[in-house]
Amino acid sequence: MLRIGLTGGIGSGKSTVAGLFARHGVPIVDTDAIARELVTPGAPALAEIAARFGPEMLLPDGTLDRPRLRSRVLADPEERRALESILHPRIREEVDRRLNALSAPYAVIVVPLLLETDFEYRVDRILVVDAGEQQQIARTVARGGISEEDAMATMRAQTSRQARLAAADDVLDNTGDPSSLGPAVERLHRRYLALAGTSL
Repeated sequence: MLRIGLTGGIGSGKSTVAGLFARHGVPIVDTDAIARELVTPGAPALAEIAARFGPEMLLPDGTLDRPRLRSRVLADPEERRALESILHPRIREEVDRRLNALSAPYAVIVVPLLLETDFEYRVDRILVVDAGEQQQIARTVARGGISEEDAMATMRAQTSRQARLAAADDVLDNTGDPSSLGPAVERLHRRYLALAGTSL
């Protein structure tokens, strides 16, 4: 099975693109969704986060205080690495489990930090969703839950736009009219089917 690693900066449109592939029946494995599942109340990863970062990272209902943890790890690279050491091995294990259970010509794996981690070696092609930096910030703030300051800090912590584009096998331009994404995804869908040795 062909493995397509879908990545892009914060607010670039990764989720939108993943949804368009899903409409074609393509299996989607989303590492952000897996990360959220890993920190539900009672999960071992959440207990480890509380032990490492302090009980103040939990809200009164026992759920993770995401904004508080985000601000802390964005302010300190060592803290970010500590969080990644808790979550990333578990995420990779769950990704492998889900992929091994699939039977499809190809699958899309959504990995925001694909180039920042060792994940690029686990995919066959890298698909980058590209947008301008000001667009990324505006979109991120507009969807709520994160300040402009945190959005900019997240962007600084990620691989640069230039480095992502240099690593890409395929690029989806999301700097213009969002309606152009549908046809672009369909073209890529056909290409990936051909690469996987099948067709529509």
